[in-house]
Amino acid sequence: MIELRPLRQFLVLAEELHFGRAAERLHMTQPPLSLAVQKLEAQLGTALLERGRRTVTLTAAGQALVEAGARLLELAEQVPARVRAAASGEAGRLSLGLVSTVGYGDMPRWLRLFREALPGVQLALREATLDVQLRGFESGELDAGFVIHAPGAEPAGFERLIVSTEPLVLAHAQDWGLTRRGRAPALEDVLRQPLVVFPREIAPSLFDALLGFYRAHGATPQIAQEAIQMQTIVNLVSAGMGVAWVPRSVCALQRPGVRYQPWPHEQVPACDTSLIWRPEASPVVHRFVKHVREQLPR
Repeated sequence: MIELRPLRQFLVLAEELHFGRAAERLHMTQPPLSLAVQKLEAQLGTALLERGRRTVTLTAAGQALVEAGARLLELAEQVPARVRAAASGEAGRLSLGLVSTVGYGDMPRWLRLFREALPGVQLALREATLDVQLRGFESGELDAGFVIHAPGAEPAGFERLIVSTEPLVLAHAQDWGLTRRGRAPALEDVLRQPLVVFPREIAPSLFDALLGFYRAHGATPQIAQEAIQMQTIVNLVSAGMGVAWVPRSVCALQRPGVRYQPWPHEQVPACDTSLIWRPEASPVVHRFVKHVREQLPR
């Protein structure tokens, strides 16, 4: 393994091709420089210089060492800065899970600003529901994730930052019969309609909150179809499969044939979107959390 000090000395000598001038640049005498080059040649098992009575020239091996050594020293000089950047979270890799609903809010802007502020961080994004993200955390494939859940029901064992709280709104077909009367339908009529909903396993607390909402009004959900992605749920609504309760941010998804009906906040369940991460997460994760926190309204 080549040490950096004799390598630096050799590179100066390769530039000067004169032991005296190279020793002067290195603030040393000529004999130690000659000895250092001889040890380097012995270590590599080949001559690096052709020494004449008045001239010094590089051998093919010496030229190869100049090219490789320059790159090696450049990398060595970058090591302290890279280590400090990694320690401060300014460099590294961040594997981030995303539920589909966060794409309709401010998350894309947060990611763009984060990339601009910290180009040394490599972002790996993975769209995944809560259940898939939890498995990703267990396997080490995910470092942090945006998830949805009922208020106060964030996943256990994680640090969390709530980034939004929003009510559910009703998505229904544009030609829905209950809206032909020219007024908003009664809630009890809505709750008797076929329901398009996400499976419980992908957001248990939100599913249970929705089920409790129906039961509190003396109704039982008539589940017509389950779908994982909000876009698919909205598409099924447009096809007349039923109605759906979706986070208000999904209203940004404009699908022909679908309308969104808000309800008084106190009547419908709310949905939290949280950024979650392990307490022992790397500095780059904590740097991302800090960035997101700074973007939230004060």
